[in-house]
Amino acid sequence: MSAQANPDGSGGRQLLGQILKAQAGVKESSIQRSLTEQRQQGGLIGQILVAMGAATMPDVTRALAEQAGLHSIDLTTIEVDPDVLAMVDKSTAHTFGVLPIKLDGGTLVVALADPQNQAVLDDLSFSVGSPVSGVLADPESVRAKVLECYGEEESLADVLAAAQGVDASDPEAAAQSKPVVRLLNSILHRAIKDLASDIHFETYDNSFRIRYRVDGSLYEVESPPHHLAVPLISRIKVMADLDITEIRLPQDGRIELSIDGRPVDLRVATMPGLAGEGAVLRILDRSAVNLNLAALGLPEKDESTLRALTRLPHGVVLITGPTGSGKTTTLYGMLSEANEPDVKIITVEDPVEYDIEGIVQVPIHEDIGVTYASVLRSILRQDPDKILVGEIRDRETAAIAVEASLTGHTVFATVHTNDSTSTVARLMDMGIEPFLLTATLEAVAAQRLLRTVCEGCSVEMEPDEETLRELGPDARRIEGCKIRHGRGCNACHHTGYKGRTGIFEILLLDDDLRSLIQEGASSEALRQAAIGRGMRTLRDAGLDLVAEGRTTVEEVMRETLL
Repeated sequence: MSAQANPDGSGGRQLLGQILKAQAGVKESSIQRSLTEQRQQGGLIGQILVAMGAATMPDVTRALAEQAGLHSIDLTTIEVDPDVLAMVDKSTAHTFGVLPIKLDGGTLVVALADPQNQAVLDDLSFSVGSPVSGVLADPESVRAKVLECYGEEESLADVLAAAQGVDASDPEAAAQSKPVVRLLNSILHRAIKDLASDIHFETYDNSFRIRYRVDGSLYEVESPPHHLAVPLISRIKVMADLDITEIRLPQDGRIELSIDGRPVDLRVATMPGLAGEGAVLRILDRSAVNLNLAALGLPEKDESTLRALTRLPHGVVLITGPTGSGKTTTLYGMLSEANEPDVKIITVEDPVEYDIEGIVQVPIHEDIGVTYASVLRSILRQDPDKILVGEIRDRETAAIAVEASLTGHTVFATVHTNDSTSTVARLMDMGIEPFLLTATLEAVAAQRLLRTVCEGCSVEMEPDEETLRELGPDARRIEGCKIRHGRGCNACHHTGYKGRTGIFEILLLDDDLRSLIQEGASSEALRQAAIGRGMRTLRDAGLDLVAEGRTTVEEVMRETLL
């Protein structure tokens, strides 16, 4: 199921709420309350209705089955033949949330935990060598039954051992072999469990390395032998519908999966190297995202400021920071706040990361001329109230964003700069005249993601003299505070950190700051003026978290400038 407001999607299909209304007598008022809660907090409609007590899980399962054109089944009454179980391996069953339940003639019938996971039926059909059909069951019952029938999931080490003897002389055949399929499934499943944002497959002359990026940092997992590099990357390319024979050029693709009953998008990028191809998979776990400002963990003042910016009738609001700093999540949170029936919102993104019900989202395809600038020109003819631009990369895009603001639209966008005040200089370098900038720019929010101290292994300590000396005048924010540090444990992969939180530096333009911009003031002069008006810097926001025991001085210094 997607992260869009209706997990059921639309696309001409009957809405889940209306099916529940007809099948289970769910009241329209409950459906509307669930939609409102979803806009505010995220989540899936069916789960929200169950939590409200307006529907039961069996009700939701039957409704989802009807919507997807499937039969539903109660797994608690099913006894599965061991010969049928043997047709699907343990790794596949655990990873994708599927359970083989019977043979119907020559067709294998499997229970699915996710109605959107029907693509797995084609893979199963290929691997078992017979037609496969699906029925829908409650996700919890599927997980419980898979555990009951197959036992605990195999470790990655066990799956690796089983794949050691794969013949890699024919990469295409090896990519379809059961050991390689099981191995990749296991790698993906573990990455999802570890909340990884990326998986790196790296090929060297005599080794093959796999690393997960968790909380912004890479760590290595058990790596397959070198001869499995080509079969594994070929398997990835097959799943992403890429050219398996093309190893000289980079390729980009996408894989949509349901892993352990959770909808996941994998953005695939392959890259040729001296020792062979590598690949990076960006993981977008749509079930884990909460498109809500309150979920960002902002201080109350910053949260109320961002909420206020969503209500602007016109103007440009920019979110800035390096790649992976959470800019898109912040923008989605702001758009969700503004997403009301009387407001038309259009986004242009590269790529569209999460579907949001009620918002028109346009993906960029530069290879066919669908660029930010060309789409923006068309968007202005679609009568929007608010526009999101995934990234301002060049003068043309910046100019159209400014033009849109001048014609009565609110424009939200990202830009790559180090802090809030240097964004002004960046836009002028792109060719935006100061008078246009001061007439349209309302706010710039710079952000970073800081790793938080692992609660399972944190200890209290006094800041040492060297740390205070390195901080200089900023040390005053943590003087007298008991700070915390993670010793490292299995839960945090011995890093001392688990999870991340955002810090923000919000520049709100007033008349005095606009005058400084018109006068050609430097970024530093603008910065000092903004601080004098109460702007909290990224460094200050980070050290406030240190004082609260939520992160470390080292993490703040790594991610922020003086």
